[in-house]
Amino acid sequence: MSAVESKLAELGLTLPEVVPPLAAYQPAVQSGPYVYTSGQLPMVEGKLPVTGKVGGEVTPEEAKELARTCALNALAAVKSVAGDLDRIARVVKVVGFVASASDFTGQPAVINGASELLGEVLGDKGVHARSAVGVAVLPLDAPVEVEVQVELAQA
Repeated sequence: MSAVESKLAELGLTLPEVVPPLAAYQPAVQSGPYVYTSGQLPMVEGKLPVTGKVGGEVTPEEAKELARTCALNALAAVKSVAGDLDRIARVVKVVGFVASASDFTGQPAVINGASELLGEVLGDKGVHARSAVGVAVLPLDAPVEVEVQVELAQA
């Protein structure tokens, strides 16, 4: 077990299977030393645990937890192309999308769920640049979607 996966286990988390694509794309691709994930929904065992808009049907606290799940799914996608999460030299950028009720403005706090998970698991390697964007709707009526870009150390 890699050091990163050991850290996940310490946190009571297990790296899930890669979420299959919903359309014509790959969950992650590598270009040079970088791995770019596609947007990861908070799928758990092939299903969304909750749907709807944050600030409406979904509370900000629920959405923050869903963003953690998205980040965990993103790590699984990274591993699928990198082979080993210990190859992560650093997380470069996180982009989070929050399906938001018209008056909801707490997108950064929601996406903190993903950022905090990456920091807990990867330490200083998890510190990254980030965008948190409010949107009208996401695929499958998901409340949140996260994509991650990482740089790999040479194998």
